[in-house]
Amino acid sequence: MVPTLKVGDVLLVSEIDYRLHPPSSGDIAVFTPPIPAEGNAFIKRVVGVPGDTLRVRDGIVYRNGKALDEPYENMHPTYDLDVKDYGIWVDDGDGTERPLDPRAADIPPKAMWQAPDRIPAGFYFMMGDNRNYSDDSHVWGFAQTGGTFAAGPLAKTGAKAGFSGRAFMVFWPFARLHILH
Repeated sequence: MVPTLKVGDVLLVSEIDYRLHPPSSGDIAVFTPPIPAEGNAFIKRVVGVPGDTLRVRDGIVYRNGKALDEPYENMHPTYDLDVKDYGIWVDDGDGTERPLDPRAADIPPKAMWQAPDRIPAGFYFMMGDNRNYSDDSHVWGFAQTGGTFAAGPLAKTGAKAGFSGRAFMVFWPFARLHILH
């Protein structure tokens, strides 16, 4: 999440927010990742919510056909991406677009999608602000609000999915004290 967050930052996280309402675009969220991870949680920015279309072209993220203004972004993505055909398709710069493998990424089965090109209900597209060096949805698929992971490496273990809170402030070190946007 560089430059928004730095190693060693201590954050204040509201654990009540997502009990009152679902995650919103732009939130910096703490959640259970769909991949084995050191610790139990990831922190990333919510970029796409259920029902959104999502595309990355030439370093620009488009949600619902509109380019996002992302002043927090450390660098533009060097990959292209589309949520389409019941999956997440990524071109890492070699000109070949490939879908994320549902056996290795959290891509729900076709029956869980409301439309082939929109993020399914209960699923979220997460990105780090340091886009090209972020282990995020362009690598491991969607985050989920609850239940067990629909697919991917943790599905076999029945791992519980979910969001635990919204980060809203860097609390420490005091020199970096600020509200997160």
